[in-house]
Order: sequence, then structure tokens, then C-alpha cells
Amino acid sequence: MESEQINIVTTITQTINNLFSNLFSSIDNSLYSVLDDLLFIDSDILNDKYLNMILGSSSNGLILICNSLLIGFCLYYCFKLLLSHLTFTQVQNPSHFVFKLFFCTIAMNFSYFIIENLLIVFSNLSLSIREVGEIIFNKNICLSSFIQEFNSNIYFEDTTINVFSLNGLLKGFISIGFLNLAISYSLRYILIKVFILLSPFAFISLLNPSFSWIFKSWMKLFLSLLILQILVPIILLVAFSIEFSSSDIFSKIVYIGAIYSLIKANSFVRDFMGGLSTDISIGISGFKNQITKQ
Repeated sequence: MESEQINIVTTITQTINNLFSNLFSSIDNSLYSVLDDLLFIDSDILNDKYLNMILGSSSNGLILICNSLLIGFCLYYCFKLLLSHLTFTQVQNPSHFVFKLFFCTIAMNFSYFIIENLLIVFSNLSLSIREVGEIIFNKNICLSSFIQEFNSNIYFEDTTINVFSLNGLLKGFISIGFLNLAISYSLRYILIKVFILLSPFAFISLLNPSFSWIFKSWMKLFLSLLILQILVPIILLVAFSIEFSSSDIFSKIVYIGAIYSLIKANSFVRDFMGGLSTDISIGISGFKNQITKQ
């Protein structure tokens, strides 16, 4: 009787371990190519025909709407300037307005070109940091290499993981952490496209001092999203500089710290310069927090 109970417990334990082992391996293998594409964004993100169609030009799309708003701003300023002679209120100097009008018109209609070069600058900075790591460590500094480093040094894919052990718990935390990163970076990817589409409106807001805060907020939020792909390679450089071992509990805990640093990287940028939060909490506590916020 006892032997039958032991066999049942063993069977259940092996089944659970096999299920979680397949789940964690599937998560890791599925995220190899996705994470880096979502994180390291360059000017290729603009090679989207639908994005270009929405942004449009001076004859269609959002650019046409902004040019119409530009005319509306000019009419509003002219009316306000004429009214100031009757009410003796101070208005913006006409020469200053004309200069701002010229600048905003150029920036708005060439917002695609400005955004493209801004993306190139941040992409080259990120690539330079990664190249330094490749020279030092002779490894490709990216998230997919980071996952492979873990699987080859700490967790071996040809062995069944035991979720009821410390290694199993660490493996589960790390796999869920990478899934967390994928969702967080996908949100960041969408937000970057949204801010690209909002760029013409941000430039035109500089025309009126009362609306200039829109451009400042847009610039701060957009830059905070781009700076993330500079901070993450620096975190990866530190992580790759640590020698991990399957028999060393210290290296495993430090590895957890590296994963957590990657997850909280956006929060670090937000605390440093402000910006949007793209942190996604996966798990019971995160689900509970989402419910309590409603």
C-alpha cells in the first residue's frame, strides 16, 4: 500500500516537472529572437507602409491635419494681434511668431526625417556599447545570448527540471522574467510608434507658448523609451562579466539580480529623467495590484 502511494506521488511529481520543464523551455526558445528585435529599435521601424500612410505628407494623413492646424494658429494670432490694439494686451512679437512659424513648419513637415535620424543616433550608441562587449568577452551582447548563457552554464536543457528544488524555482523565476520582458518591450515598441505619429503635433505645439509643454512632455517621454536600449546593454555587460556556475549558489542569485535589473531598467530611466512605465507584473501579486487599481 505504501509503495503504491509512493509510486503515485512519484508519478505526479514527474508529470509536474515534465510539464514545467516543457513550459520553461518553450518560453526560452520562443523568446530567443523576439526580445532583441523588440528592444534594439532602429530606423527600420519606420519601414512600415501603414505607419507612413497614417503619417502622410502635406497632402494627406496627419501631416495634412497639422498643416491645417498651422493655418488655424496663424489666423488665431492675427486676430489676437489686431485685438491687442484695442485691449492693449501684450501678445507675442510678430517677428518671433514668424520665426517660430517657419521653424515649426519645417520641423513638422520633415518630422519623419528628424525621427529617423534620432533613432539612428540611439541605435548607433547602443550598437557601440554592444561592440565593446563583443571585443572584451568575445560574445554577442544581446538578450538571446544571455538566455543561452544561462541554459548552457546553469540549467541544462537535456535534463528535466525539478520545480520543487531551488534550481527549479530559480529557473521558473527567470523564465517568467523573460516573458515579462517580452511583454514590457512589446508595449514599448507600440508606444514608440505612437510617439512617432504624434511628432508633427509635438512640433506644431511650439508655435504657441501656452502649448509648448506638449513638445517638452513628448520629447521627455520619447527619449525615455529610447534611452532604455542604451541602459540594457550596459546591464548586459555587467552580467556577462560575472562567471556563472551551476554549482555556485552565489552566481545563481546574482543571475536573478541581473534579470531583475533588466525588468526594472525602465523604472530606473523613469526615476532618473521621468517618462512612461512599461513594467508589466506577471504573477499573483501583479494580478492583485491590477485589480485593486480599478
